[in-house]
Amino acid sequence: MSNATELKKDTFKEAIAGKVALVDFWATWCNPCKMLGPIIDQVAAEIGDAALVAKVNIEEEQELAAEYNVRMLPTILILKNGEIVQQFVGVQSKTKLLDAIRNA
Repeated sequence: MSNATELKKDTFKEAIAGKVALVDFWATWCNPCKMLGPIIDQVAAEIGDAALVAKVNIEEEQELAAEYNVRMLPTILILKNGEIVQQFVGVQSKTKLLDAIRNA
């Protein structure tokens, strides 16, 4: 079971407002996304309520992916108060992602 919150276009802005958020843009056909999935869940479990950890399936939310200029998968955005503060492309380590959240 995923510890990360699934976001849709209609819930995205409200979910990320006023906090630090890690958002993983992924797709079911993306092998690196499949590798990253468990890492995202570990980050969510470890960070707890200190930040939002969320996923966006770009197959279902193409408009949201376009709005955030997601061109490669997986793309991970670190947002603070709705603004992008850091971006990663590809599989990242749990430590790197936790550090990015804590330093946002």
